[in-house]
Amino acid sequence: MLNIKRAASSVALSVIVLMTALSVAEPAAAQQIPQTGLPVVELGAGMHLIHAEVARTDEQRAIGLMARKEMAQNAGMIFVFEQPSQQCFWMRNTLIPLSAAFVADDGTIVNIVEMQPLSDASHCSAKPVRYVLEMNKGWFDKRGLKAGAKLRGGPWPK
Repeated sequence: MLNIKRAASSVALSVIVLMTALSVAEPAAAQQIPQTGLPVVELGAGMHLIHAEVARTDEQRAIGLMARKEMAQNAGMIFVFEQPSQQCFWMRNTLIPLSAAFVADDGTIVNIVEMQPLSDASHCSAKPVRYVLEMNKGWFDKRGLKAGAKLRGGPWPK
């Protein structure tokens, strides 16, 4: 009888540990539900028009484009930070390949990086910036946009 009670206690404890582990294993941002309802701003890049969702809060920036299976050709997401600093991005729980342009306060692209889906590799700005624009991978290259190009119409001060 004592062995049955120990076995039952052991099973109950295992179930509790497993349920606890499952509930804390992934933060809310990584639960594979794309965020929606963000405001959209129109940006200009040369003769190209971009419709960029604006991620301003810590939570919006943490979720970013995670769990999206696709993104329209001229759609993207602009990440807005309070102060310029070196910004580093990774692609955990992000399903689509992306290009990220690190953008200075005046809208000038500082550098562009190409990022692979589901990667923890860190991609950083070459200098402190307040803005990062993510687009489908290759978007900037296909349009001849490089470091030094200037974006128009964004959240940066006029």
